[in-house]
Amino acid sequence: MLLSTENLVLLCLGFFIVATLYSSVGFGGGSSYLALLTLFLGGFFAIRSIALICNLVVVSGSTFLYFRNGHAKLKDFLPFVLTSIPLAFLGASFRLEEYVFFLLLGMSLVTSSIFLASQTVTKIDVSEKVATYPRFLTYVLGGGIGLLSGLVGIGGGIFLAPILNHLKWDKSIKIAALASFFILVNSVSGLAGLIQGGMLDLPWKETLALVVSVLIGGQLGIRISLKRFTPKGIKRVTALLVFVVGVRILVKYIPELF
Repeated sequence: MLLSTENLVLLCLGFFIVATLYSSVGFGGGSSYLALLTLFLGGFFAIRSIALICNLVVVSGSTFLYFRNGHAKLKDFLPFVLTSIPLAFLGASFRLEEYVFFLLLGMSLVTSSIFLASQTVTKIDVSEKVATYPRFLTYVLGGGIGLLSGLVGIGGGIFLAPILNHLKWDKSIKIAALASFFILVNSVSGLAGLIQGGMLDLPWKETLALVVSVLIGGQLGIRISLKRFTPKGIKRVTALLVFVVGVRILVKYIPELF
């Protein structure tokens, strides 16, 4: 067992809260899982593996509900995932040096926190006007975010959704559905890449406890409306957490470049 009982309980509580909050606004929580794991674990193979597994557990339920309620159509999402799946696999199969991984992780956490925070200051367009873009842009976005997702161990929805909302790609509910599906397929592809590269590291006691925590939290978040926290408030709090941990990682590992 890598963690003491006390630390594991704290981590499970954190994962439960993250899964509940993130699932309620359409994300899997991967960036915050990574942020929390870096505070408790040192092995970056285990960090990547556990974050992807927990991401997968949370967004599986969300994706099912989006499709069942008619908010998601596979033909509209295929251009994004056709490039993201192989590139997420490729990114996850890279055997990075530890300091390189943590630098990428730190930069991605800071970037994702900025993306998440930006959603709390942008005015909502109640008309939900949809713009038209060339098809190649969807392939480029999907592939680029998929590669980054595989490298650092997240699903990528936290990057994709703010970009698509800014571009007015489609209605907000459809973008949320795409983000959930995007996270799902990239998490599966990323796990396959870790397995292929011999880097999958899942300490069974910690993994089982954390999976149960996010399963309960994710299902709770999907099915209830939070009364005390608005989606904007949730995003601000989680953006702050992710930003602080991202900066902490960068401060620790940037000196190793010199």
